[in-house]
Amino acid sequence: MERKREKTSTEEFEKAAAKRDRAKYVLRLYVTGMTPKSTHAIANVKKLCETYLAGRYELEVVDIYQQPKPAKGEQIIATPTLVKKLPLPLRKLIGDMSDTDRFLVGIDLKPKNSRVRINEQIV
Repeated sequence: MERKREKTSTEEFEKAAAKRDRAKYVLRLYVTGMTPKSTHAIANVKKLCETYLAGRYELEVVDIYQQPKPAKGEQIIATPTLVKKLPLPLRKLIGDMSDTDRFLVGIDLKPKNSRVRINEQIV
């Protein structure tokens, strides 16, 4: 009789991490006109996406003054709001996305309680 080899938790973690690293992200950023806060949020999201999701993301910017229906359908109550539609689960982040850690945790690229290495120092 052959015994099936059980996966270790490390193997499962590595497989899940590899799958996450290949996932395509579908993001929608809701803004209100071309205010300084809106333009800042757009620039921040684009920069973060190019840095952490290069080639693996689709970003749609929706001005709720010009397109109110999508915002109503997604129950957007504040702007700027970034909605991560895929990969699931759906997440909503409110603000100008100037906090990199908050962005990475919010779109599930980084665990909530992890620390970041900056120039080989843990912060």
